[in-house]
Amino acid sequence: MSNPTVAIVGRPNVGKSTIFNRIAGERISIVEDTPGVTRDRIYTHTEWLGKPFNLIDTGGIQIGDEPFLQEIKDQAELAIDEADVIIFLVSVKEGISDADEAVAKILYRADKPVILAVNKVDNVELRQDIYDFYSLGFGDPYPLSGSHGLGLGDLLDAVISHFPEHEVDEEDSAIRFSLIGRPNVGKSSLVNAILGENRVIVSDIAGTTRDAIDTRFTNDDSEFVMVDTAGMRKRGKVYENTERYSVMRAMKAIDNSDVVLMVLNAEEGIREQDKRIAGYAHEAGRGIIIVVNKWDTLKKDNHTLHEFEEGIREQFVYLSYAPIVFVSALTKQRLSNLPALIKEVNTNHERRVQSSALNDVIMDAIAVNPTPSDNGKRLRIYYATQVSTAPPTFVIFVNDPDLMHFSYERFLENRIREAFDFKGTPVHLIERHRK
Repeated sequence: MSNPTVAIVGRPNVGKSTIFNRIAGERISIVEDTPGVTRDRIYTHTEWLGKPFNLIDTGGIQIGDEPFLQEIKDQAELAIDEADVIIFLVSVKEGISDADEAVAKILYRADKPVILAVNKVDNVELRQDIYDFYSLGFGDPYPLSGSHGLGLGDLLDAVISHFPEHEVDEEDSAIRFSLIGRPNVGKSSLVNAILGENRVIVSDIAGTTRDAIDTRFTNDDSEFVMVDTAGMRKRGKVYENTERYSVMRAMKAIDNSDVVLMVLNAEEGIREQDKRIAGYAHEAGRGIIIVVNKWDTLKKDNHTLHEFEEGIREQFVYLSYAPIVFVSALTKQRLSNLPALIKEVNTNHERRVQSSALNDVIMDAIAVNPTPSDNGKRLRIYYATQVSTAPPTFVIFVNDPDLMHFSYERFLENRIREAFDFKGTPVHLIERHRK
């Protein structure tokens, strides 16, 4: 099942991006004192007490005529619609404002669990002022200090208490794959072409698919579940015109997939939005196939395919392991190859190798390229073992993990890929100190 989604909402300049960065554990959002600096929703994947969830930072909700305020409000409302739990952030220093009450009215209509958090409680004296916020009607307020990282544990305990319990069907052996990408790259057309029927509405207008649709089918005795992720949950101009909404839809589908098909539009080339969506699939550790759709629409010569593939490799350096397929939903060019490739990538994604064979490969690699040294201290690799699959994850026991340079780790990963078939799947290497 897809992970729960938590949205941080509130008026501008209450510290949403600071709290977002604290929970995410890194500086993802830009933090600035200027109100309204976060104009778009920002997404990340994190966890608390072993429970993973998606986290959304939003632009502040504010009623007014200043530039971007309506767009910020629209983005925040989209995040609220997608969230399972909402953190309503206010500031103790400014007290309750008209904008806070306007946000509260929006949240009353959301019919979602709302956790009220009061930020900027940087000292004990300010804790007495949080009781004023009971009047907003969301129960006990949780005092926070984003600048000092205080109070986050209690807040997150309250957040995860509202997560739904998901039941996992362990007996379902079908390969789940999703089509992800920007609106109007042809995902719905690919769904119809793969199935050989008009399963979903196809239109040239971006955002016409309203709901994610799971479709089960069989190909050469292998069972698949396909998810079309173009879906927009609600009707309305905002949903149809907000391209960034596709990121949230893609994140949920990726969490629930074994393999993802990253769909690009051959006519439009690669956009920044494509990189953001593909990056999340990579970070989530899913098997990945890059699918270039509408290939039939290009005027081609003997160099077109090679040049397009080179461009993809340059733009998606971190996806060097992902196979690339050039297809056409209209003519069904090469679509018959997709099920077999999805099955191959899924097999590689779940591949487990014997420790003896793994260590032979690593020892051979060291013989060809000796381990690096730093200040006279050389990295020693004692042995390695695979600890999990999907994606394949290996622990390498060493004398000092700090001596493992990034370039040498990449060298070992490449040698492991050469020895074992891991096409289409990321490979994770973890260095640990052998005591």
